[in-house]
Amino acid sequence: MVLVGVIMGSKSDEPWLQDTFKVLEQMIIDYEVSVISAHRAPERVMEYAKSARERGLEVIIAAAGGSAALPGTIASWTTLPVIGIPLPTSELKGVDALYAIAQMPPGIPVACVAVGAWGARNAAYLAARILGLKYENIRLAYEDYRKSLENPR
Repeated sequence: MVLVGVIMGSKSDEPWLQDTFKVLEQMIIDYEVSVISAHRAPERVMEYAKSARERGLEVIIAAAGGSAALPGTIASWTTLPVIGIPLPTSELKGVDALYAIAQMPPGIPVACVAVGAWGARNAAYLAARILGLKYENIRLAYEDYRKSLENPR
């Protein structure tokens, strides 16, 4: 059952999300991947977000660089948890995306992780923590991962 939607605004963002995919797979979390631009296809973004819950999604990870409108746009159309990954794809190396995602207005929150690769991994770990509230197998997978941090090999 697909629980996490991973969405990016451009196919060129995909290399930044490889760590997200790896962590979700490590945590045994089924996910779907979509490429939809908040600026070039706003109605498709709205449809994606409004239908997410009925399609079984429980968390959405949205990655964007530059103005980073995608995570906030998704959050405006759903009450599911949205995790934004700011990507360092602009001249400002992701600081613009970080501010855009972190500074959402009250009532439309987006969880914001670090810029780039660290954020890509942490978005998946945060999704695992959220899903672990409901799914014991995901909670246990995340707890096992955390224990491995205590005793690195």
